[in-house]
Amino acid sequence: MTLGGAIAVAAPAPAGAEDTEPAVVVNGTFSAPTVPAEKTFSAGVEGWTSTGGVASATRAAHPQGFQAATLGWNGGGISIGTRLRGVRKGATVTLSWDDNPDVCVTSGNAKRAYTMTVAGDTNTPGRFTTNNPTGKANWFLGRTYSFTAAEDSPQITFASTDTDKPSCGALITNVAAKQTAPPLGPPQGTASSDPCAGEAASNPQCKDVADNKNQISKCPPTDRDCLAGVAGKGEKENAGIDKETQAVEDFGKVPRDQDPNTAAAGLCALPNALTADVQPGDAVVPPSDWWFC
Repeated sequence: MTLGGAIAVAAPAPAGAEDTEPAVVVNGTFSAPTVPAEKTFSAGVEGWTSTGGVASATRAAHPQGFQAATLGWNGGGISIGTRLRGVRKGATVTLSWDDNPDVCVTSGNAKRAYTMTVAGDTNTPGRFTTNNPTGKANWFLGRTYSFTAAEDSPQITFASTDTDKPSCGALITNVAAKQTAPPLGPPQGTASSDPCAGEAASNPQCKDVADNKNQISKCPPTDRDCLAGVAGKGEKENAGIDKETQAVEDFGKVPRDQDPNTAAAGLCALPNALTADVQPGDAVVPPSDWWFC
């Protein structure tokens, strides 16, 4: 198998596992900045660190019409890099992308060579070469590189290793990533949530609690007298329950029935004051029929 067709894998996921959860790659198809129609390249790569730029969709001639980032600029080979946001340390990640030797190299030139690196002692740099230069687009679709994230938001970097005409570096586009997130760790500070953890265990209150737990553990579950000897019989608690029970009973005995006429009489002062000066001929319906009063 030629190096150009090889798949570089570093710290692969366990056998049978497959990274399936999408991970965001900023500007993975290098659509920004958009190269003006009259130009072939534009400087800068949004969301990536680069001293180069992007090739227009026409120059790249990718099957899906993407623009592409170049690994050659101003007479030499360069690198481009970005961070995979949303990827946590310990996640396994499969990165994928497409590469092309670009039209500026022909059959007389070597394949375009570059590396893909990511932080982590176990993540061996992946070394890749493009398809054969032909003087026109010759894309390889679906390069992959797998790794285990050694940090949150790991940095990935493509870097040219061309020695033959390095100013015409490989074109890279359609960069995507999938991951298998690591399991969530235990909540931080779990031990400190116990008021009797660590040095606090020697406090008198904590010591009493520990002694009681030790004594209760020695009591058979069916021995009520043994348990009562440690935890008490709950006299105070039972007395409190009795008081609450009596209070509810007394509340229910309070009389709440009242003659409706007596209750309504207390509400008549205001309407009577408003209608006192209204004469029978002033209204179609006599005021006496307006209201109970």
